[in-house]
Amino acid sequence: NEFLIAPTLERVAASIDGRMIHGDPALMKREVLSAKVAAMNVENVISRLIEGEVVLVPSDRSEILLAVLLAHETDNFPSLAGIVLYGGFTTPQTVWRLVTGMNSSLPIIEAPFTTYETVMRVMETRSRFAADSQRKYDTALSLFDENIDSPELLSRLNVARADVVTPLMFEYDLIERARAQIKHIVLPEGTDDRILRAAATLLARRVVTLTILGDENVVRARAKELGVDISAAAVVNPLTSELADAFATEYARLRAHKGVSVEQAREIVTDVSYFGTMMVHLDLADGMVSGAAHTTAHTIKPAFEIIKTTPGTSVVSSVFLMALADRVLVYGDCAVIPDPTADQLADIAISSAATARQFDIEPRVAMLSYSTGTSGEGDDVDKVREATALVRERQPDLPVEGPIQYDAAAEPSVAATKMPDSTVAGRATVFVFPDLNTGNNTYKAVQRSAGAVAIGPVLQGLNKPVNDLSRGALVSDIINTVAITAIQAHGTA
Repeated sequence: NEFLIAPTLERVAASIDGRMIHGDPALMKREVLSAKVAAMNVENVISRLIEGEVVLVPSDRSEILLAVLLAHETDNFPSLAGIVLYGGFTTPQTVWRLVTGMNSSLPIIEAPFTTYETVMRVMETRSRFAADSQRKYDTALSLFDENIDSPELLSRLNVARADVVTPLMFEYDLIERARAQIKHIVLPEGTDDRILRAAATLLARRVVTLTILGDENVVRARAKELGVDISAAAVVNPLTSELADAFATEYARLRAHKGVSVEQAREIVTDVSYFGTMMVHLDLADGMVSGAAHTTAHTIKPAFEIIKTTPGTSVVSSVFLMALADRVLVYGDCAVIPDPTADQLADIAISSAATARQFDIEPRVAMLSYSTGTSGEGDDVDKVREATALVRERQPDLPVEGPIQYDAAAEPSVAATKMPDSTVAGRATVFVFPDLNTGNNTYKAVQRSAGAVAIGPVLQGLNKPVNDLSRGALVSDIINTVAITAIQAHGTA
């Protein structure tokens, strides 16, 4: 496979003692599929350009530099990995004014060597197969899946499954469960590099099918620049899509009680979050993941208006799946409801238990407070006590304990002293916090201090799955959240 043996532009630059003098540093991770010395006349150079190659240009051939850059920026020419200027000549300032005026993100690398030495060093650059090269990683896993019968291999190895669930095992299971029943997910933020990188991985691993929202030419051009393959994804522009009229009519119907006209709706549904939510509502997608470049409110407000809550649930809330060293716990609500009432707290507990079951976590619910059992009094404790009673009334078979302190809920030795007869104390898997302030700070404390992997927030209580990303989300976070959304869609299909 050409991508497995291809070095990155970063490694090519290192091999020629090069430094980047122009372009987007993010593109230095792109694989270089070939190299070409551009010492011919312009028309012969540009007619021979190849997708993903690095073009070696003598630094005194300004006309070739400009022609190659212009070809790269044109839709009907190949997308290049980079340009190397070699030979040590100084490029005139007037030429650099033209280069910077193009606003091209293509990396230009300056190298001090002659033609022969530059070419030899480039051609001798070796690929490095490592997990930090996402495309190589994805390609290797995809090739393994295509060519190896994994169930047969596992049966021959006769490997017993461990009871311990590590973060890596849990993330692997998320991907495998999502792949078992392919769902269609819409990603509204097609202009975000992280979304494009995550999309490439999801498509390469055949985890889901995808629709990405944005201008198709812009989205696909950026994906090429990044060296990621999203060719299997549909790219839809809400501003020009033929779906917009139907979406506007449906949104106006849903919001007629608020006085929304079809004309107003036409403007609203071109917003990427509303457009994506309408796709989910009308079964054109099974779920939506957004928030990498938008606020939580921008992501979930359309869902409140259009998809709405499941029957019997009064609120939309959230959980984080906290992957510790040897187990996975559920924390809720850590992202949505600032100060829930007793009734809302009960709904959060029941929804969180249902989410736990979706991810094969046996729910034992701890309703957290600063006191355990009957030891404390006050409005805050009474709220948790009332919420616990409501959970028991609504879900008699659900193991729940509250009010209970975190240590008594999580640690068997403390539970043996404080609540020796409880079936939940010391064994809790679902932790329901009394308010957002407590929940949000606790999940972050555990994430940062205990090294837990926090996956979420996972929204719950909606009729169809819509999930919010942190604006600081990593590519791996996006991949996990899309897999979670697909798994949630299994339960709503």
